[in-house]
Amino acid sequence: MDRIERQKKTTGLHLAMEAKETLRRVESEFPDNPAAMQYFYDLYRDRYSEETVPSTNGRKVVGTMCVQVPDELIYAAGAVPLRLCNGSNTYDQIGAGSMPSKACPLVKATVGMLEISAELYKDRLDAIVIPTTCDQKKKSAEMLIDMGYNVHIMEMPASKETDEARHYWQNSVRNFALMLQKLTGKKITKKSLKESVAKVSAANKQFRRLNNLTKSSPPLIFGKDVFMVTNAYFFDDIESWTSAVAKLNDELEERKRDGFKVAQSHAPRILFTGSPPIFPNMKVPVLLEQVGGVIVADEVCSSSRLLYDSVAFDEEALYDMVPAIADRYLKPCTCPCYTPNNDRKRKIELMVKDFAADGVIYQAFSGCHLYEMEQKGINSRLEAMGVPMLYLETDYSPEDMGQLSTRVEAFIESIKTRKRRKK
Repeated sequence: MDRIERQKKTTGLHLAMEAKETLRRVESEFPDNPAAMQYFYDLYRDRYSEETVPSTNGRKVVGTMCVQVPDELIYAAGAVPLRLCNGSNTYDQIGAGSMPSKACPLVKATVGMLEISAELYKDRLDAIVIPTTCDQKKKSAEMLIDMGYNVHIMEMPASKETDEARHYWQNSVRNFALMLQKLTGKKITKKSLKESVAKVSAANKQFRRLNNLTKSSPPLIFGKDVFMVTNAYFFDDIESWTSAVAKLNDELEERKRDGFKVAQSHAPRILFTGSPPIFPNMKVPVLLEQVGGVIVADEVCSSSRLLYDSVAFDEEALYDMVPAIADRYLKPCTCPCYTPNNDRKRKIELMVKDFAADGVIYQAFSGCHLYEMEQKGINSRLEAMGVPMLYLETDYSPEDMGQLSTRVEAFIESIKTRKRRKK
């Protein structure tokens, strides 16, 4: 066995161990997991026991590296989307050999995955789509092209506040649709687009049900499970995912009727924002809930920003539906790539009120400059509301777990003290 083959085998073992440990913590270290969550736990167990690309019944696979890529167009062209953003420390270490040491771990891990597992992914990925939301992802496109991948860049406007920005993005979305048609050899029709919009909207509807159920007090489900559900959307069959979330929602509604709760009524309710928790890197959400907090809402691109909003159009015609799809991915987006980004401050403020959050955890991956730069503005807005925020700069390594545990536990205790004083 040569050096490269040994490295691949070692990588596979380390990845499986990472996933197994995260699943152990998520499943075994929390009481009263909903029975419907077993579908998702088993899905991850099967997906990560041996690295594979999910079966697509012969359809083209379009890898995506950002929430801004319109799934509706991919389905309408007869292809299947596969989110590539990776949360593995194993792949992060591999990617560090090709990227600057201070680069974002998410980008390093994604590049590392596509590098070490190139034989697997090049055989199954027909295209990789990278919107220009992140400079590091954008520059990684050149590296991926050198590895032999077919990469398409979706150009994002720097702002979403003007008509020029909207038209610029709509043109980028139209070009993406043309690329998909050429890739698959299938024309996007009014019928196929309407069907794909309905398919994704059904998933959106179930996520919004779940999102509304997390407003319940006392809480019905831990936030770590919500992140597991939304991360599963990256790679699961969309209709299977929608059905599984519907069953979970039914169980949570039954819990609500029965007065069931997963945590004490006085447990600090936390809004999670910043860099996204992506499996198997769930260390901050799990740690937060192990020390007594409950994540009741999030404003991250691996969860609420991914799934909450649906496409809305007036007429069932391509000239109306394609711009409506473009608008769905532009107008509600609160990505820090935009400037100005007042919408994100406004959204977080509204979510704190709607979900009765007692505090905010702001996670920023080391090297994720956009999230790092926005944290002060978010903190100022929250201070004016009297809402405490804990800023955590971290990466995929487990080495900072002790420090994180101390800071998170102190933050949760401070919120509990504030709540007791208000009684």
